[in-house]
Order: sequence, then C-alpha cells, then structure tokens
Amino acid sequence: MRFIKAYKFALHYVLKLAGISPQKIEIDPGTTLNFWAPTAAHKSRKPAVVFLHGFALDGILTWHLQALALAKDYSVYVPDFVFFGESTTDRHERSVEFQAECMAKGLKKLGVEKCTLVGLSYGGMVGFKMAEVYPELVESMVVSCSVVALTESISRARLEHIGFECWADYLLPDSVEGVETLFQVASESLPKLPNWIYKEILEGISIYRQEKKEVLKKLVVSDEEFTLPNYHQKIHLLWGENDQIFDLDVARNVKQQIGEKASLEYIERAGHLVQVERPFTYNNCLKKILASLSSSKPKI
Repeated sequence: MRFIKAYKFALHYVLKLAGISPQKIEIDPGTTLNFWAPTAAHKSRKPAVVFLHGFALDGILTWHLQALALAKDYSVYVPDFVFFGESTTDRHERSVEFQAECMAKGLKKLGVEKCTLVGLSYGGMVGFKMAEVYPELVESMVVSCSVVALTESISRARLEHIGFECWADYLLPDSVEGVETLFQVASESLPKLPNWIYKEILEGISIYRQEKKEVLKKLVVSDEEFTLPNYHQKIHLLWGENDQIFDLDVARNVKQQIGEKASLEYIERAGHLVQVERPFTYNNCLKKILASLSSSKPKI
C-alpha cells in the first residue's frame, strides 16, 4: 500500500475514535464537498472550529494534528477546498469568493451557525473573504502565514523573495525536485523526505492541475481593485517566526491593516508550515486563543 494512502487510512481510524469522520455534501448540483466533521454520535453544542488548508495538501493532511488536539473540547470541521482532496465542481468559478461561498454553504448544510475559522496561507485568504461576506457565520479568526488578499504588489514582492516567476511555478511543481523545493521554502526545520514520498505528493498535486493554475491566476488582485474590509471579528495572527513566503513584516502589515481587532503572536524555529513544524506549541497557542475567545463572549 502506498505511504500517503496508508497514512490517511490510519488517520481515518484515529480520527473516528476522536469522533470525526469524512462526509460528502452536495451543496449545489455538480458541486460536492468533502468535510471531516463530527460523527452523529459526537454532535454537540461545543463551539465549532473550522480549519482551512493551504495550497499544497488537502484539509486533513494539513490539520490532523490540530483536529485531534481540539476534538475533545470543540466541534471540529476540516473541509477540502474545491479541486483539492475530494471536493469537486463542474462550475467554472475559480475565485476566492467562490471557495468562500462553498465553505459557507457546506457548513450550513452541516448545521453550523457560528464558528471560529483557522486558516493557513491560501486558507487564510478564503477565511478573510468568509469573514467579510458571512459575518453572521464567522465569529472570529485565527490566521497563520497569510494575507487579507494577494494584491499584485504583495505577489511581486513575495515571489521575488522566494525566487519564482509565478505562483504556479512554486506551488504546482512538475518534478520530484520541485516538490522538495516547495517544502524546503515553506519550512524552517522539516527533514528531507525520501523521493518516493515526494513523488506521491506530486501525484496528488497534479490532480486538477489546470484548474489549480486557474485558481492561482484568479487569486492575485490588482492594487486598485482591493479595498480593505472593515472586520467586526477578533482576528488572531499566529505566525512562524521564519516564514519565508509571508514573513513577519507581512504579518505586522496585516495587523496594522486590520487595526485594534487584530493581535499578533509568532512561534520560534518555524516557517510557513508552522502547524506541522511545531505542532505542540501551535496547538497550545491555539487552545489559549480559543479559550480567550470563549471567555470574552457575553454571558447569557
């Protein structure tokens, strides 16, 4: 059995013990989402936390360490974005707005009325859009290594910093060496993996490659078109200190953009994939943030 398939099979079993299992939800004709969500026996009134993944891996491979850490005290939801994992559509939409719409519809189908979003990189951008368009759904956010929107000026600066001409060259590699570079740039301390694992990751990345290229093309917005939303939610920025893709200067700028509703915390000896590199530290920080959000809610 192939390693990643075997690993996900084991994850399925462990997560089921924690009360989380995958569910396929048709939100519209031709659009089906895969959500890891509380099983029927574990549905409760616990606060809902929704984890939004980045561009390289699907939801549960990105967030399983956090899902397992939080499942006891929270209703945990881990979706796959459209064209990632097992979420699909026959629509021609490729925008962040479309992904945000799909997530909101999926959560509504699952009975989620309010939630805290936890978004990494691309997932943070979708999360920011959800907070803007669906404020009644999104109560608060925890954002790691992301920006409110990937404007042309930010895109140019960050691509130049990591040494790529366009995002597809970096995020959609076509070789084992390209996958290794993808993870080297995105991490501070992850060890080199065997080439056969990189090859398996490459096979996963290559599914819906053209659609993902179109997603990346739609992701970059002109500076003139971008207008900073006025968020009512508390937004906690939880960063890897040595993130090379969106460094701490970017994080500080995001905090300044959002204003008084934002806080910034960073984790040492971690890069862009902070939740994988320093999972215990990340989880402890996340639990404290979530506890502070609960304690700040008005008592009924």
